[in-house]
Amino acid sequence: MLGNFQQSNLRIEVNASEQMIKDSLLESDRLKQWMWPQSFASLSGKLSPGDTFVSSWGFVEINHKVDFVDDHSLRLILSKGIDGFHEWHWGDGWLQSRLEGVSILPLNLGQTLSLFLLRQYLNVNKALS
Repeated sequence: MLGNFQQSNLRIEVNASEQMIKDSLLESDRLKQWMWPQSFASLSGKLSPGDTFVSSWGFVEINHKVDFVDDHSLRLILSKGIDGFHEWHWGDGWLQSRLEGVSILPLNLGQTLSLFLLRQYLNVNKALS
């Protein structure tokens, strides 16, 4: 794999319940809504261990395999555009993302953008409910 080894850990506060965060990360229809501009192929239903899907950031495709899911965390094994893993942990009012891998992509920038988009999505959906 070409690129540099990178790692990033980010934790943010969000105005959302644990259940809202969980649903936004594990339900594919919701995931697709807030992960713009990233596009997804072969992703449907609720994520569970063993599921695989492909996402694209422009011309770079990233393969995802769901390694672990429980009520408070999600772990994805990444390959192709990023060789590594992405872990999510959450609770009432907070969300943490840990990303490690080898890639030519700026992982910290992408991770920061993803957390910002998720926070915005949660704020809008909380206001609508």
